[in-house]
Amino acid sequence: MFVDERIVTLFKRNAHHTLTYWSLFFSFGLSIAFLGPTIKDLQCQTKSTLSQITWVFFSQQFCLLIGSSVGGIFKRTLFSALSALLVSTLLISVIFAVIPWCTQVLTLAVAMAVSGLAMGVIDTIANIQLVSIYQKDSAVFLQALHFFIGFGALVSPLIADPFLSEHCGNSAGNSAGNSTGNSTGNSTGNVTELTHHFRNTLINSPVAEHNGGEAAAAAAAAGSGVHYAFWIMALINLPVPLAVLFLMYRERLIPCCPGAAPHLLDKDELAMENRQGARAAEPPAPQAGGHGNIFSCCQNDNLRGLPLSFFMIHILGGMVLFMSDGIVGAYAGFVFTYATKPPIGLVPKAAGYLPSIFWAAITAGRLLSIPLSYRFPVVRLLIFNLAGTIVTVLLLLILPNSRAMLYVGTCLCGLFLSSIFPCMLAYTEDILDYQGCATSVLVTSAGMGEMVMTVLVGSIIETNGSYSFLLCGVIIASLGLLIFLALLFFHRLHRNYLTGTTRKSAMVEEETPGASGSPAAEPNEEAQKS
Repeated sequence: MFVDERIVTLFKRNAHHTLTYWSLFFSFGLSIAFLGPTIKDLQCQTKSTLSQITWVFFSQQFCLLIGSSVGGIFKRTLFSALSALLVSTLLISVIFAVIPWCTQVLTLAVAMAVSGLAMGVIDTIANIQLVSIYQKDSAVFLQALHFFIGFGALVSPLIADPFLSEHCGNSAGNSAGNSTGNSTGNSTGNVTELTHHFRNTLINSPVAEHNGGEAAAAAAAAGSGVHYAFWIMALINLPVPLAVLFLMYRERLIPCCPGAAPHLLDKDELAMENRQGARAAEPPAPQAGGHGNIFSCCQNDNLRGLPLSFFMIHILGGMVLFMSDGIVGAYAGFVFTYATKPPIGLVPKAAGYLPSIFWAAITAGRLLSIPLSYRFPVVRLLIFNLAGTIVTVLLLLILPNSRAMLYVGTCLCGLFLSSIFPCMLAYTEDILDYQGCATSVLVTSAGMGEMVMTVLVGSIIETNGSYSFLLCGVIIASLGLLIFLALLFFHRLHRNYLTGTTRKSAMVEEETPGASGSPAAEPNEEAQKS
């Protein structure tokens, strides 16, 4: 078998928990992708300009960062973790259901902020829980976990597409362009154009021309059927909180249920406790205060006596994901704009396929990485993926006129970038003995990179032209590889520090019985002389 029986046994032993966390990330993918194809209809629904609707994206991403940062607070007990996941998934379903009634940008931004908080909590807790369950075998299951994000991100536009209006968005787009002018950021306009053409390509219809007529305005005012799409997504997401609730029931964590008692350790948990007790008998490694959020990890009491390598592993690991997820956000946001401008000059209908190819490649890459994570060390996978990203973007930069290379390169970029996050998470937690703080740091850094790099690359494209899009990609990917090589150096230093600590502890243990036995040996020697 490609995956041995031990991995299969581990999965069967924790199948209920694992499948529940995977379904949570499917809900995450639904939430993160629906704004793209529906942004035109939401703009008509709120009667807002392009610059105003931009705050909806910002509010969701910003609160996602906050949720990722504080999500580790709920990791301290299984009850608090599952309770937070239950509330978060219920909030996502509620937000889907109430979006059709958000007729102002402010209310829509508040709704998206709440969904962003819920998504951030899900992101951190699900990753921490899987790492805690599988530990050194977590890479395989993390790859599957992040596959479901891509799967949900692919399903969400397909659900929304039949209910989108072709008329809604034309008049709003014209009014937004007239009101904002050149002051509107190019990145926002690119995202709007991207989602509009991507929607058109899904249904194989020509790109709607701007007519600005009264008929389009009337159709926009009448609204589209997009509210049905949101209600369908709310219903599709509803089984996810039910799955979390059922898991809580199985774990006897619902106080109101009859016969619910404190959960006793079963055989598997008892075996896990025994393994943890055996590890506790080994020489202690530097601890960071246990599982928690970023702020609890940075408390002074937790940082005393820790080597520099401990901090650098957190910082450099976060920077690698800051760069790699930054490329994901920038490439998905601006590949359409790059393709429609010289020297490529694709028609919008053809260029609209590029974002879907990119996300499909990410989804396929995460599925392919599941067996690869078992067969190959995560360090090799990370180096291969980072180097492959650099080579791919560099080839696109060298061959700027090749349309075929753009499609192939987009697919390869998605494949190489797909498994960097789960591999990096498993590798860093393995170095730091699965204490949980690294997960909070990495998840937050990845989300921050996706938000910051998208804005940064968009501003550079606006001032220097579309050709700078690929140049930024090469620079960011190269920095990511260099930072990862620095992380390998500090990993070696940290390993040497742990080895030295172990030797000192062993020497102390050897000296203690010798010191206590030496005085007792002297009377024996005197007795022999007498």
